[in-house]
Amino acid sequence: MAALRHELHYGGRVVRCFSERPAHIDAMFRDVAARNPHRDALVLGAERVPYKTLDDKVEAVAGNLARHGFMKGDRLALLLGNGFEFVIAVLAAARIGVIIVPMSTRQRAPETEFILTQCEAAGLIYQGDLAEHLPARAALPHMREVFVVGDGPGASFAQLTAPCAAPRVTIAEEDVFSLLYTSGTTGRPKGAMLTHLGTIHSLTHYEQGMALRDGEVSVLAVPASHVTGLVAIILTMLRVGGTTVLLPAFKARNFMEIAARERMTHALLVPAMYNLCLLDADVARFDLSAWRIGGFGGAPMPQATIARIAAAWPNLTLVNVYGSTETTSPVTMLPLGEAASRADTVGKALPCADVIAMDDEGRAVAPGASGELWIAGPMIIPGYWQNPEADRTAFCGGYWKSGDIGSVDAQGYVRVLDRKKDLINRGGYKVYCIEVESVLARHPGVVECAVIGRPDPVLGERVHAVVVARNTGIGEAELKRFCAENLSDYKVPDTIAFLPDALPRNANGKVQKTALRETLPPPPSPA
Repeated sequence: MAALRHELHYGGRVVRCFSERPAHIDAMFRDVAARNPHRDALVLGAERVPYKTLDDKVEAVAGNLARHGFMKGDRLALLLGNGFEFVIAVLAAARIGVIIVPMSTRQRAPETEFILTQCEAAGLIYQGDLAEHLPARAALPHMREVFVVGDGPGASFAQLTAPCAAPRVTIAEEDVFSLLYTSGTTGRPKGAMLTHLGTIHSLTHYEQGMALRDGEVSVLAVPASHVTGLVAIILTMLRVGGTTVLLPAFKARNFMEIAARERMTHALLVPAMYNLCLLDADVARFDLSAWRIGGFGGAPMPQATIARIAAAWPNLTLVNVYGSTETTSPVTMLPLGEAASRADTVGKALPCADVIAMDDEGRAVAPGASGELWIAGPMIIPGYWQNPEADRTAFCGGYWKSGDIGSVDAQGYVRVLDRKKDLINRGGYKVYCIEVESVLARHPGVVECAVIGRPDPVLGERVHAVVVARNTGIGEAELKRFCAENLSDYKVPDTIAFLPDALPRNANGKVQKTALRETLPPPPSPA
């Protein structure tokens, strides 16, 4: 393991850090590109981009962004899917100190408008087929430049790729590298400030914890805009001089075909994706013998699934990873080879992470006892973008209060027992109930509503709404349509039940979601 030392960061936090590390994201990328100029950095379909070519494209886009007036600290939003342009834009922005703001391609105009306004984005690069989901330009007073990949309003992204030298910019490792927006219990997204320091430490944690080798090949099957896609796959592969095979959308059979063709060695998926692969009748036909490391997170992996994976892919080592946007991805990881024997845990804290379970009075509980998990380390974000109230609530004494209820036993294994925050984990996508409830409540026909998770054998949970309506003329289809106009598609309720009178409440007037969960029918069996 690399040498560690304690350092002072973020204005008063003393954290363990790796003594030797790249200064920032661009320094890391320049070094790996210089050492592996002819190795494929990116693959998409039949197209392959070697490191030298990628570096040239990054230099050109960085130079042209600077020519368009982008300066260190400006925010550049990305509404892009899993394509070359996303990776190029991320690295180009990092080269000149511009802060990237990746956004989900599944979000809708009201969500996009809030993010662009809250971070005062100076620029946007978007996918042409998403033009209908953009807010009106008049609603974005800080927006100076809009670039489009493909056809749509705005300047062509292609003009940014013309040869142009990038200016040399001094970047400090505590500078913000990216804003990733994460919803909270208030229902309003918060811009988590991922720094170069935190991101570099997360990449090193992945490299060491998963025993990654030079030249790994990973398939990006999750959204590039999420912390898992951006940090755990794209940037981690760059850290080890690896190849990222871009998959625009996950389909189990297509994933396995590409993984076999590219001799994939590494992937990080949610458990639902493993299940979908195993459900394919021809799973044994695909040669995935090169697949060594299979990371997973976002939901527990059932013992039965672990056994089926071992039978289907005997060369594969499963690794449970626990983390979040606020922790720049990994906090704990199962030691290699312990997926079956320690299936009830999320592993141990990584070398630079501290995880403690605290009671409601802010006191550490005994080993094995449950409490809220508080997390510290150089990977923890310094705070949320221009949101001091959220900072006061979420951080204490250098620790981030995760909102997860769990325990840390005497051997250091961490268990996540429940979620203090009211959220649904739908196939790895976090859906905060209050956000969906807030949208439903805006419908003129809804008196009151509550949203809960409905168990699902493939996705883990689905979104289920319980509604008290003003009249019987409002149906499930109408409310789903209304939600779809205001929410990402995965947040739209999968099912809606109607109550004739009122939601069940306790003596204090709080909705009793436990009672609502008791009324759910048993989950269907997987197909």
